[in-house]
Amino acid sequence: MTAASFSLRGKRVWVAGHGGMVGGALVRRLGREECTILTAPRAAVDLTRQSAVEDWMQSEKPDVVIVAAAVVGGIHANDSRPVEFLTDNLLIETNVIATAHKTGVEKLLFLGSSCIYPKLAPQPINEDALLTGPLEPTNQWYAVAKIAGIKLCQAYRREYGRDFISAMPTNLYGPGDNFDLDSSHVLPALIVKAHRAKQAGDKTMTLWGSGTPRREFLFVEDLADACVHLLKHHSSDQIVNVGAGSDVTIAELAQLVAGIVGFNGGFDFDPAKPDGTPRKLLDCGRLTALGWRAATGLKDGIARTYAWYLENTAS
Repeated sequence: MTAASFSLRGKRVWVAGHGGMVGGALVRRLGREECTILTAPRAAVDLTRQSAVEDWMQSEKPDVVIVAAAVVGGIHANDSRPVEFLTDNLLIETNVIATAHKTGVEKLLFLGSSCIYPKLAPQPINEDALLTGPLEPTNQWYAVAKIAGIKLCQAYRREYGRDFISAMPTNLYGPGDNFDLDSSHVLPALIVKAHRAKQAGDKTMTLWGSGTPRREFLFVEDLADACVHLLKHHSSDQIVNVGAGSDVTIAELAQLVAGIVGFNGGFDFDPAKPDGTPRKLLDCGRLTALGWRAATGLKDGIARTYAWYLENTAS
């Protein structure tokens, strides 16, 4: 793997998807770099329309692009809206990546997801596990789209020599997360459930599944820092995992969230709901070799996320 040296100084950096949790964190992190940050509001540029993407990129001329725009959600959202998760994500990534080539973008970072890996991949999951087994059925639509984005970046690198790279984050959380119980991921959903249970004085709160699956969680501000590090120090067709280095069971996570929120009741597990992948912990050896490690512990990250929720979302 190549240790690159790429400077962001003086560059025009477009964060595609700046309005989301990841995009917002990227904008905040890039604010510490000597670069010009470009954003394209959804109302102004529909990323699913190639002509709109081409017009905007030809006008704004970004030097660097980070593809953080995507249709995202938890198990229920993935499983109930397969067409949107597959089609919209394919359109967004194809339009942005193809236009980055067409307009001569110097460097592009595509953000994938740890769900690209097989459901039963050996743990911790090495990048070489990609395409070695069946996907988790509940999020296969999103995973297939993300795999296509990875392969598209590799194809442009191979055929045209483009410096397009891909990073695979683990489960993310933090300020700006989605706290809608119909479409959220597990950690923000637990925050909402614990907060409402505390407010209502409930003795128990219900959790999906058995509580036994193990998950790794990365604070979104750490991901943003890793992305900047990869832009500066990574240039290869090899994908790079971005994780925290440890995992917890969903039951353990619920206990941790409850303690931070102040919910003192118990938990009921609903075995009729899907568990998803039994375990998902990333091997981050490649990223560690490039000189980066996560800085935020899970307890501190959850506390900061709950504080943001109370200030911005809670009712």
